[in-house]
Amino acid sequence: MKKMYLFVALLCICGNLKAQVFQTSDEGYKQPLDSVLNQLATKFKVKILYNPEITKNAWVPYADWRLRNSAEKSLINILAPVNLSYRKTDSTTYQVRPFEYYRRSVVEGKEQLADFAKLYQDKGSWEQRKTSIVACIKETLALTILPLKPASKPIFTAKRIMNGYTVENIAIETLPGLYVCGSLYRPIKVKGKVPVILCPGGHFDQGRYRSDQQYSCAMLARMGAIALSYDLIAYGESQLQFNFSDHRRSIVMAVQTLNNIRMLDFLCALQDADLTRVAVTGASGGGSQTMILTALDPRITVSAPIVMVSAWYTGGCPCETGVPAHFCAGGTNNVEIAAMAAPRPQLIVSDGGDWTATVPDIEFPYIKKIYAYYAAQDLTTNVHLPDEKHDYGLSKRLATYDFFAKHLRLNLVKDSSGKIDESACIIEEEPMLYTFGKHGENLPKNAIKGLHALTDVFEKAISQVNR
Repeated sequence: MKKMYLFVALLCICGNLKAQVFQTSDEGYKQPLDSVLNQLATKFKVKILYNPEITKNAWVPYADWRLRNSAEKSLINILAPVNLSYRKTDSTTYQVRPFEYYRRSVVEGKEQLADFAKLYQDKGSWEQRKTSIVACIKETLALTILPLKPASKPIFTAKRIMNGYTVENIAIETLPGLYVCGSLYRPIKVKGKVPVILCPGGHFDQGRYRSDQQYSCAMLARMGAIALSYDLIAYGESQLQFNFSDHRRSIVMAVQTLNNIRMLDFLCALQDADLTRVAVTGASGGGSQTMILTALDPRITVSAPIVMVSAWYTGGCPCETGVPAHFCAGGTNNVEIAAMAAPRPQLIVSDGGDWTATVPDIEFPYIKKIYAYYAAQDLTTNVHLPDEKHDYGLSKRLATYDFFAKHLRLNLVKDSSGKIDESACIIEEEPMLYTFGKHGENLPKNAIKGLHALTDVFEKAISQVNR
């Protein structure tokens, strides 16, 4: 009898350790998400921040079984079933947020690079992987064979004379009825052939009209290069043809890549272009375009992707990730794509306030290892600005001027104290940079309008060359 009482007592004690030892269905294993997050915060002595609205009515199945030996691994297991992810904001704080397909954790990014490193150990094996990835990216973009160029000639506006350089607005028809507008900056004094520099825009307010983009192109022209700044699809004058919301569509990644190639065609066809000195640089989304174009087009001899190279962040716009290019060859990322510039000179600018914060420790050493396959380690450089944020500010531009001066044989413009000086560059009002007039009145009559028209034109163009 005593043994029976003891058994019952033990059973009661075990029951007090956890309610419902036995379950009649799997439903009993799930717990409210906010409760699980609070338990996890206590267990690992960290802060977990979240908006109650995104955890409201969210339940985690098999919650206890999802805990691992670190906060990061536990959060991944807990948040994935409810379509959430996290972002580490400091050493002990995590912010829960909606799942972002284009962002991994830093740990995952580092692990992916470690997996890549097993695939090649020398120049030959790297070149094989590079060839495979490039072919696949072209295929995913439907640009294995480029569409035929429209027969129209570039459209130019009147040339404006500045201090040491000129500016004229242009438009290039890259597909039938699709016009890409830009501003062409040339040095006034030209002796022989000069470098040409493509400057694709990023996702910053005002596009190519913003002051930092104008400073950059004007300064490069004053240094002795021809620089071309131009609109993203549905930015700037492209809004004469598209709604701003049209930019966030997968087809834009393909068409903008084609636009970059066509704008490069235009620069390389200029009479005074030096085809041994052809560069591309852009910040943020412009950095994404810089990496892709450099990987795909061997005409690029020097590149400078600004605040975009990252192992754990791919780009938050479908114009950067809208087609499955990053799934090529079993999966790739922007570090491998940036490394495809090797052995051509490449500057990587990073900062402490965005997804490039880990470049000095993770991404750049990896890229430099690829350059070492070509004995070209000295041809790639990282300028890291730990106290700065995601922009195209002065210090980022200064790094670009210095790098291009060295590798494109340009002349730095300095003040009396020896500092690089942008003060003679003129920042023009937006209407001065229009190609088609103040109200778009000069837009060609064959200009297409809307995303459906763009899709039709692009699909027709690629079908014609793939017959």
